[in-house]
Amino acid sequence: MSKESIDAFFQMLTPYVVSIAWRLVAAFIVLGVGFKITKKLVKLFINSQAFVKMDSNVSSFLRNLFSIGLKTVIIITAAGIMGIPMTSFVTILGSLAVAIGLSLQGSLSNIAGGVIVLLFKPFAIGDYISVDNVEGVVTEIGLYYTQLKSVDNQKIVVPNAIISNQTMVNVTHQKTRRVDLQVCVSYESDIDTVKEILLGIADAHSKVINEPDMPMARLAEHGDHGLIFSFRCWCNSEDYWDVRFDLLEEIKTAFDMRGINIPYPQMQVHINQ
Repeated sequence: MSKESIDAFFQMLTPYVVSIAWRLVAAFIVLGVGFKITKKLVKLFINSQAFVKMDSNVSSFLRNLFSIGLKTVIIITAAGIMGIPMTSFVTILGSLAVAIGLSLQGSLSNIAGGVIVLLFKPFAIGDYISVDNVEGVVTEIGLYYTQLKSVDNQKIVVPNAIISNQTMVNVTHQKTRRVDLQVCVSYESDIDTVKEILLGIADAHSKVINEPDMPMARLAEHGDHGLIFSFRCWCNSEDYWDVRFDLLEEIKTAFDMRGINIPYPQMQVHINQ
């Protein structure tokens, strides 16, 4: 190859190399400056009043999400400066996001559920909740799972996707709770006497309270085996089970003392000869 050919080749190549070099320099400047600006924006974001009040798990997740989103925009901008076709680049990123989303579908659902739980706070640590046929005291609220402790001291781990998509009952959210009992007595029993006994038991119990309503005992139904009374009274949420068990025991004792019979199912067999 002659010297003239080599010179011509380098003369043709030089503008292309210079153009690429300038694009690389510009892209690196965009990346460097952009990442610094991203760091400052994330810092302003996490120091905002609304962000400070968030749960630590939610704030950490949103901080990372905000940072990744800004850095992705900066990288796409730098790629455009280098001459990479934006349509192809965005298509590749979209396909990659779809693939990651499909492979992590369950985990992403749990994360989304965790964010909802931590933001809206339908329950707190120490609350007794019931969800998806399990119940217990909340011991930990994470971004992926919520941990419960059952009454028999078992550890229950519930995915947050289930909690955010199903009906959840927060048993201890309110300060007070109503005890509802169905009391069955024989048809020979005097209605006023039964009501007197039930209301007297409620009035005598130290943990039964008169707010938001007074204790109530009324005939609710003519049952198959006897008269069914609806017996209701209120107590503090933490006293619920003590009051319920005490009332059941005291009702049986009081009925025995007053001669009130509690019926039970019986079967009569008639034999025709």
